[in-house]
Amino acid sequence: MPKKKFQGFSAEERTAMRERALELKAAARLGKNKAVGEKALLAKINEMPEPDRSMARRLHVLVMKNAPTLMPKTWYGMPAYANQDGKVVCFFQAASKFQVRYALFGFNDTAKLDEGAMWPIFFALKKLTQAEETKIAALVKKAVR
Repeated sequence: MPKKKFQGFSAEERTAMRERALELKAAARLGKNKAVGEKALLAKINEMPEPDRSMARRLHVLVMKNAPTLMPKTWYGMPAYANQDGKVVCFFQAASKFQVRYALFGFNDTAKLDEGAMWPIFFALKKLTQAEETKIAALVKKAVR
């Protein structure tokens, strides 16, 4: 069986890596400034097409209401929320970012969601209803406890 030739990163992946490099440079200059982080996050949200933009705006309000100690920022060009150590706890990946059929709301290992030997950390979102908002609010609160 012939080996598959590595085709390289997709344009979307290369863009995400460039965005991350810029975020790291900005963080080195600006430090942990919540207002600056929120401004960058909201700018990224405003660049999103609908329905991602509306979903991201609602998630931002939801996260800040339920975990006000988290710092808004961007992470690989995505809206994200970090703990006091600067580690990303949760993030939103727009469906449009990688041209997929659903958005993702995810948690990193810094989130305290451990539940036995296995638990979900990514959630697909096609739309955001009150039921999903209630579930996400509970998860965000649990993640930062």
